[in-house]
Amino acid sequence: MILDVISALCIIGAALLSLAAGIGALRFPDLLSRMHAASKPQLFGLVLVMFAVGLQTLHWGPISTMILIVLFQLFTVPVAAHMIGRAGYRTKHLRRSMLYRDELDDAVARAHARDVAERERAAAESASAAEVQDAAADRTTHHDDEPDAGR
Repeated sequence: MILDVISALCIIGAALLSLAAGIGALRFPDLLSRMHAASKPQLFGLVLVMFAVGLQTLHWGPISTMILIVLFQLFTVPVAAHMIGRAGYRTKHLRRSMLYRDELDDAVARAHARDVAERERAAAESASAAEVQDAAADRTTHHDDEPDAGR
């Protein structure tokens, strides 16, 4: 009976966290806030559901699988949220006025300058390769026009 009540409270808590995550993902104003609302409560809700199911199951086979699921989520959700946040930052899908401290501005500026320099170098290399091809084509054209002295 006590395990049933604890399990029910965990499931209700998980449902409320999932509801809060859904509402936050729909209502928050910018990408970073939505990403936070979608990742944090979802992960804690999953932990609560797995705990509730583990209390009801009480067998090591399913419990070990649920522990692996929770560990996998604990490692992958923050990484995914970080990558989504960086992609949103680079594509300017955020409100800079809502940032307390912008730690990525210098890193993104350096990466952008490096990308521009690489593009310019690639363009210069392709232009020089085109010049070499044109010169080779000119040499073969001139040799084809000359009469053969041995005939």
